Amino acid sequence: MPQHEHAAKAVRTGRPLLEVADIFRAYGEAYRRAHTLSAEQRKVMRAIEACRTAVLGGHLDVCDQCGHEEPSYNSCRNRHCPKCQSLAQRDWIEGRKARILPVHYFHVVFTIPAKLRAIAFWNPRLVYDLLFRSASATLLELARDPRRLGAQPGITAVLHTWTRSLLLHPHLHCIVTGGGLTADGSHWVHAKRKHLLPVNVMSELFRGKFLAGLVRAQREGRLRLEGRFSAGTFERLTDALYEQDWVVYAKRAFLGPEHVFEYLGRYTHRVGISNQRLVAMDDDGVTWITRGSATETVPPEKFIQRFLLHVLPKGFVKLRHYGLLASGNATTRLETARALLQPSPPAKPKSDAENASDLEDPRLCPVCKVGRMIWTSLPLSAEPASDIFALASGP
Repeated sequence: MPQHEHAAKAVRTGRPLLEVADIFRAYGEAYRRAHTLSAEQRKVMRAIEACRTAVLGGHLDVCDQCGHEEPSYNSCRNRHCPKCQSLAQRDWIEGRKARILPVHYFHVVFTIPAKLRAIAFWNPRLVYDLLFRSASATLLELARDPRRLGAQPGITAVLHTWTRSLLLHPHLHCIVTGGGLTADGSHWVHAKRKHLLPVNVMSELFRGKFLAGLVRAQREGRLRLEGRFSAGTFERLTDALYEQDWVVYAKRAFLGPEHVFEYLGRYTHRVGISNQRLVAMDDDGVTWITRGSATETVPPEKFIQRFLLHVLPKGFVKLRHYGLLASGNATTRLETARALLQPSPPAKPKSDAENASDLEDPRLCPVCKVGRMIWTSLPLSAEPASDIFALASGP
């Protein structure tokens, strides 16, 4: 089916025609038998396979507008599941709106060089934590400098680890207030409308902090080096990386403060690939949209391998807040900043069309297309987990 016909049919039905769960159900068991997976990767695969099937039991949903009723199977709620993250995204956006300050915001992206991706593969928790620490310290240190801003901004940072082709590409999206609160809390310092901090200075400071942390971890024996890496090759690598320009990208991203978390919501709960980007699947390959009209096709085994590259370590926090938005400041310095800024009246809520994203909203009524399906108390019994593949394949 041509890509435009695939997209049109998905719009008509309100549901994607192919899901990551379909791929896992068809080829996941064979993949697990052939590969060594972490406990977390196995857990993610099982959760996605079982999501909204009889395996997890169910309930009755009723539309709050037209009264349409339909049985609904329960969600797995796994943070790597493309279906579950649509609900989590919208709930998170609503919960964060109270922390918006009436200022302009900037979008800053910190990326580690491609030469470090193999080390990130073997040391995900260490490398990803170091990425958060180095990027946030860079922003806070430069903003604190009286020659730059001389104030403390608010920062929300979210980790992404993928490219549009599902290859490993760790980078951090940061949403930063256009200004900050002085150390004594006496006044707010506004950043320039088109300029937050010098990109080249951010790049150099970020590079220094990240590599210093990586070298320290290697010296302390906390860094796992595999394959071609040894102590000697690692030292040569870091020496070369000190000479390389690191990519830090910054731009003013918003029309106004009311747009900030809708914008960030595109990033906070996104997984490596949404179901809407999937086009076709058979024994020869899985095809998905990469960018624009371009597609990529790889064997099912390779698709699963790429998807699992982005399963985060157990308990790893991929969304963090710093500066004025840190938990210790949320009820103190953040409120001081709000009072100084004298916020204007709340902006008019955006329409559903304006809030649309590439994540499906499973609560939308399939009949009236206006109401939301509300969970009722009528339970549907769960099937044994061992029946998952029979359930997925139908009668």
